[in-house]
Amino acid sequence: MTPTSLSLDQIRRAPKVLLHDHLDGGLRPQTIIDLAAETGHVLPSLEGPMTAEALGQWFAEAADSGSLERYLETFAHTVGVMQTAPAITRVARECVEDLAADGVVYAEVRYAPEQHVEQGLTLDEVVAAVQEGFDQGAAGGRIVVRQLLTAMRNRARSMEIAELAIAWRDRGVAGFDIAGAEAGYPPTRHLDAFEYLQRENAHFTIHAGEAFGLPSIWQAIQWCGADRLGHGVRIIDDITVRDDGTVELGLLAAYVRDKRIPLEMCPWSNIQTGAATSIAEHPIGLLTKLRFRVTVNTDNRLMSHTSMSKEMASLVEAFGYGLDDLRWFTINAMKSAFLPFDERLAIIDGIIKPGYAALAQEREAEVRE
Repeated sequence: MTPTSLSLDQIRRAPKVLLHDHLDGGLRPQTIIDLAAETGHVLPSLEGPMTAEALGQWFAEAADSGSLERYLETFAHTVGVMQTAPAITRVARECVEDLAADGVVYAEVRYAPEQHVEQGLTLDEVVAAVQEGFDQGAAGGRIVVRQLLTAMRNRARSMEIAELAIAWRDRGVAGFDIAGAEAGYPPTRHLDAFEYLQRENAHFTIHAGEAFGLPSIWQAIQWCGADRLGHGVRIIDDITVRDDGTVELGLLAAYVRDKRIPLEMCPWSNIQTGAATSIAEHPIGLLTKLRFRVTVNTDNRLMSHTSMSKEMASLVEAFGYGLDDLRWFTINAMKSAFLPFDERLAIIDGIIKPGYAALAQEREAEVRE
């Protein structure tokens, strides 16, 4: 075994931190089938019988289109079955269980409360149902989970959701986000919500630089004051690599790197939405080499048929990364979490560093054999 050939099992056992994961993008296919039967939601027509495997394949294929808009259409079915408190709690509990089983030790999971009120739930009841599920899933103590409340950028409820995030700030909600199609819906449309959050000393991330370019990133940071960038992959447009291999950063890219603004990168999702052509050609390689504050994330585990372990294994294969690189991504993410500093430090020093040290010792023993 060579020093860089990490196995999937080793990657799965490595402590991981997830900052960008959508609750409505990570349902178990069987759960969708069960909840659809309970609620009467009509699932897509399949050629064969409606099995968990067949439905999971439909989601992956439907999302694998190269279009963010088409990718977002698949959420009609996941959101459609998440309209009652018991359904939302089940989805939230299973999400945490699945993340913990994949070696995730800290996660921030986001969703838009306004999308789950079609059958009469209040926004507050939606957040409570998610929190109940998170509490159940994290009861074993293997993982710490927090909510991020998302407002949809094509709607007008961002201030309401921002106020909801503040109301729940000490009860499981760590921050705020806006999401949805970027083109035509700049983050500055929600400037009042971001200014309110800043006055409340609250944390927020903004989906920016995924399907739209540098102006979206610039607005998210310089107008809206984002703590982190959701995706941010298009920051590569402000970086020039010359024929001789030298690299020049534009003013925005230099600012993002200098200020250590975290990039919530989601490689497999970016390939599906057309933001990157392959893992090997994904900007994460160059951005990591240039030491931006890069983090690795899943975005939508169901649609991208992915997990944190798969994302990291893909990077190991494409770029030859070893344990030190995965540890770097993980500590980057934990440093960037919307969790109090002392709690972040406790997870880094008490869980992440010892976990990677144990794996390093294990691999050294394998090499000696």
